[in-house]
Amino acid sequence: MKTVLGLFRYSPSFRLGAIILFLVLVLLILSFFSPYPPDKRRVVPRNEPPSLEYVMGTNSQGQDVFWMLTFAVRNSLLVAGLAVLIGRGIGVFLGLISGYLGGTWDRVLSAIVDSFIVIPRLPLLILIAAMVRGQMTIIGLGILLGLLDWAFPSKRYRSQILSLKERDFTQTAIFSGMRTFKIVSQEHLPFIIPFLLADIVSGFLFAIGMEVTLAIFGLADMNSQTIGTMIYWGNYYQALLTNKVWVLAAPIGASIIVVVGFYLVSVGLTTYLDPRTRLARLQVKG
Repeated sequence: MKTVLGLFRYSPSFRLGAIILFLVLVLLILSFFSPYPPDKRRVVPRNEPPSLEYVMGTNSQGQDVFWMLTFAVRNSLLVAGLAVLIGRGIGVFLGLISGYLGGTWDRVLSAIVDSFIVIPRLPLLILIAAMVRGQMTIIGLGILLGLLDWAFPSKRYRSQILSLKERDFTQTAIFSGMRTFKIVSQEHLPFIIPFLLADIVSGFLFAIGMEVTLAIFGLADMNSQTIGTMIYWGNYYQALLTNKVWVLAAPIGASIIVVVGFYLVSVGLTTYLDPRTRLARLQVKG
């Protein structure tokens, strides 16, 4: 909480990003109050331009674009959240264990991590999604993204632990009889939480970008409303050629807003946690 309050006070980019993400959260919450089911068609007049009654217009299937967007944002963030939970969970566990134990454990785990790092993730995602095309759900996509996005974070956490285990408090914990798990979880984990927060934001950016990319290629769960599937179906029904630009403007604008919001939060966190900026804040306080 102290870190968050400090970010709001010292980081304009974090403030702006947090405001944007709050508005996105409001949009997500509104999806639970939608007057229409997410997959229901012909519930409103077709191809209506934006108006007071239909804020973002309607599409050729008789669906309200605004309420479709609320479901799309919710599902896209669900995919990203699940991917971040799995990917960062694996990354933190392997980074902590590898960095603290060292020796053979470190060499073996580092070799596994390095092997995953050199694998190009987007072509692999496209290949897997094409193999299971028609059977990919948003939950399955989130799990898949998480299983492919843990290697880079693991290396960063390992480097932090390599430094922390040489500190005096670690040696004191060892001599006091604390077990390895307790040292790692209680003594080391709190030090990497601020860096984990910044890494979580970058994980959301990766997952949302991959979800939109796969959906545009028609390789995601095309029966569920996501930002990517809204763009896909807008192109499929030729929204641009028929001059129904609002059908594509809504999901594209939403994807830009979400990415910018997460990016600003990430920049704010990175800048705030930088040792040089922290020293400058301490000098200002003094």
